Amino acid sequence: MKKAAAPPAAAAAEDSSSMSCKDVPNLLSSFVDTFVDFSVSGGLFLLPQTPNHPLPASPQNHQNALPARHSSDDPLPSRPPLQTYYPPQDRLVAIGDLHGDLEKTKESLRLAKLIDPESGKWVGGSTTVVQIGDVMDRGGDEIKILYYLEKLKREAARCGGTVITMHGNHEIMNVEGDFRFVTRKGLDEFRVWADWYSIGNRMKSFCKGLEKPKDPFDGVPLGFKNVKEEFADGIRARIAALRPSGPISSRFLSDNVAVLVVGDSVFVHGGLLSQHVSYGLEKINEEVRDWIHGSKGRIAPEFCHGANGVVWLRKFSRGLEDQCDCSALEHVLATIPGAKRMIMGHTIQEFGINGICNERAIRIDVGMSKGCINGLPEVLEIKGNSSLRILTSNPLYKNKEKSTVHNEWPAFLTQGPKQVEVKA
Repeated sequence: MKKAAAPPAAAAAEDSSSMSCKDVPNLLSSFVDTFVDFSVSGGLFLLPQTPNHPLPASPQNHQNALPARHSSDDPLPSRPPLQTYYPPQDRLVAIGDLHGDLEKTKESLRLAKLIDPESGKWVGGSTTVVQIGDVMDRGGDEIKILYYLEKLKREAARCGGTVITMHGNHEIMNVEGDFRFVTRKGLDEFRVWADWYSIGNRMKSFCKGLEKPKDPFDGVPLGFKNVKEEFADGIRARIAALRPSGPISSRFLSDNVAVLVVGDSVFVHGGLLSQHVSYGLEKINEEVRDWIHGSKGRIAPEFCHGANGVVWLRKFSRGLEDQCDCSALEHVLATIPGAKRMIMGHTIQEFGINGICNERAIRIDVGMSKGCINGLPEVLEIKGNSSLRILTSNPLYKNKEKSTVHNEWPAFLTQGPKQVEVKA
């Protein structure tokens, strides 16, 4: 006797149940990732990522854009090129080196009215933010800052805003395994991350429908010569997290840019020379990203190294105007269509953000981190292609604003801007 077909409602319920069961592994994986993120970020929930809708590029970007990758043996076949050129923004805020200090990071953002003072959520609307690099080292909140900036990127995108993060020399150093400027708290933060990440991987391994998680410690030594045993676990965790294709480097650093052009402003952590422009700004960004994703070996590209590296150069950020080669700076800017100024971090300006060479060189690293000189937070604001304005927490300017970057110092600072080098 032929078996009667199941009623349509019952068949639909059976199909729905089957689909739900198939979804369990992915749901479990998502839950575990959220659990680990919450545990290591200081209690943050990240909004789902929105589709990437980059701002329209300037004309030179259309002409020089790198082609999309389609090669079958390309390690990143579906990844679109990083955006290097942006048109002028209605409001842009540039923030200097953060160096592991979450409190000062938030103070800088509050100064520019970009986050809610209580909740820390994005309230900056359509503002574009550029963080000039050096989140890493000298402090104990490096991972928390990375998560927090990622959170703001996603919140800003929903409001028409943009948060752009850049590479500093300390990001490059850490991906290469150079931990000379790491603090004890920095090692502890990564050790805690590794504990939670390993717990998450073990939870995922119990689910038959999920691929076995990759062990981030594969190939990492158990100990290190001339390193105290108490620091070994923290160093192992940093290597595992930050080496090329590591969980933290791939997730939070790979889409950083090394060079950025927004309207008539060029942003770079250290500085640019003519040979960098000739090599190609977009090419620089793509090669650094490929390296962080693990397709270019252990060592960063050559233009990231040495005194003339894009993240190391101090030619335009160290010293007073009579010590700066303004003609060389003019020549570099002339090779970038429409560029009027270069905005840099890297070298601490003890007396705040300042400009030299007729404001062609703008230096915005104020050493705000407690691991540097515990400087008072300041940020640079640019509206369209108009004049620049400094937003400062300096009490000397409590009832007025530093309206320019050109040598506007308190009367008793007769020596003008002073640069500070922070040693390990």
